[in-house]
Amino acid sequence: MVERPKSGGFIMVLPLLTRARMRLFVRASATLAIALAVGAGGAVTASGHGSPAKPIKVVGSGLNGPRQVSTGFGHLLVAESDAGFITAINVKTKRKKVLVRGLFSPQGVVESGGKLYIATGEPAPDSDPSGAPPSGLMVARPGGTAKMFADLTAFELKYNPDRQIQFGPDGQPLDALSNPYFVLKDRAKHGFLLVADAGANTVLKVDRRGKIRNFFTPPTVTTGACKTAPNNTKSGVGCDPVPTGLAYGPGGLLYVSALTAEMPGEGRVYVVNQRGKIVKVIKGFTAPTGVAVDKYGNVFVSELLEGSPPPNAPPPPGFDPSTVGQIVKVPRWGQRKYAQVTMPSGLLWRDGKLWSSAWAIAGFVGIPNAGQVVIVDQRAFRSAK
Repeated sequence: MVERPKSGGFIMVLPLLTRARMRLFVRASATLAIALAVGAGGAVTASGHGSPAKPIKVVGSGLNGPRQVSTGFGHLLVAESDAGFITAINVKTKRKKVLVRGLFSPQGVVESGGKLYIATGEPAPDSDPSGAPPSGLMVARPGGTAKMFADLTAFELKYNPDRQIQFGPDGQPLDALSNPYFVLKDRAKHGFLLVADAGANTVLKVDRRGKIRNFFTPPTVTTGACKTAPNNTKSGVGCDPVPTGLAYGPGGLLYVSALTAEMPGEGRVYVVNQRGKIVKVIKGFTAPTGVAVDKYGNVFVSELLEGSPPPNAPPPPGFDPSTVGQIVKVPRWGQRKYAQVTMPSGLLWRDGKLWSSAWAIAGFVGIPNAGQVVIVDQRAFRSAK
């Protein structure tokens, strides 16, 4: 998340940090000894808070900015945003293979019909945008060159689903126009793909020809601290919902995680039906970036920045970036439980297991090649202290 100088609204750009929070992470890594557990291969493990390592198993390491985790070609697929790669991981051997390279900020990926469909983001507002393609959904075969499949930026400019003010008096964008973060196969009849466009604040349907239509636009949040937060809405206040993750649950319901401008406690998971209508809202998260649901209806939500210093405060003495982040389990019945996974982003429930990317923003604490994919066993979840 980065804040535009001319607007209190937030936009989704990698690595999902406000500038103030990014500075704190960098300062902490430069001035503090980071207590990291290092595996035999030199990879940083995902366990922390004194939790035993076994409930969190590393199945892929040496990644740079891992975001969405999916499956395809009999492997795990990972979007390596910082490297510009789509990487396949053999879970049994832990070997990696780059399937597509040369991408601009790949954040989401799914395989369909032997092709990879890849969500690529837009440049940060204070970076040089020259040479960067418009954000969109790309398509490529393994080993091939990615091409634009669905131009999400063009769709946003034409239709603007969230109805926010897009440009200031100087003609510059006030917020991200489009910044897709997650891709999911659409289970609806004649459906193809769903895309969580974090910058456009909406979930889009994309058909097999690359045609785009709007499906679900979460409302601007105006509760808690969001009630007075400045934004480029017509009222001038509120927090952008910023959809980040998608997952199907029982009954064909779609679960949508929403970052809600990183506002503590205001993150949401929207549960919507096949017509894009809200049937339930799960509240009380901080910066959720991924969601997964098991067959029993238990919901898992990744909180990328949980435990990080406040945006405008220095890190406390002894601050350890490896303790930042957690996954929240919201049982169908009972109290929430928590598993400490360092900087988790994309979640996947598959084959009775919870998979997660970890150390997703390790590059901003000065630790390259530290990204991981982990399996989070149910033993890792504990009640709040």
